[in-house]
Amino acid sequence: MHISHIDHIGIAVKSLDETIPFYEKVLGVPCYGIEEVKDQQVRTAFFKVGDTKIELLEATGPDSPVCKFIEKKGEGLHHIAFATDNVGTALQEAGTSGIGLIDKVPRKGAENLAIGFLHPRSTFGTLIELCGER
Repeated sequence: MHISHIDHIGIAVKSLDETIPFYEKVLGVPCYGIEEVKDQQVRTAFFKVGDTKIELLEATGPDSPVCKFIEKKGEGLHHIAFATDNVGTALQEAGTSGIGLIDKVPRKGAENLAIGFLHPRSTFGTLIELCGER
């Protein structure tokens, strides 16, 4: 598996409307895009900090993984996304290595990226997202 950089850090929040002003006004980082990913029941807001992005995640439904995450752990760090040149190959290599997969094949994520998640039980407690061009 070839990881080129950290693409983004995902942060689960209850409300984008309440959280975005903190990043923009307090930290001075403008939001450059808001997007809904319907099949994941989430709205996202993106901020660029150097070469890395911050992705805020707001649940759009009670069955959303982000909603369940917030109910269990509260708002905060949700995942770290690593960029790779081929998400499908990276998922396959991780699975072959014995890593638990949430996604066995890539799916469409925010910003039209191909994404796949590694299960936190296999990654020492951190939800890892692999992402790359579709």
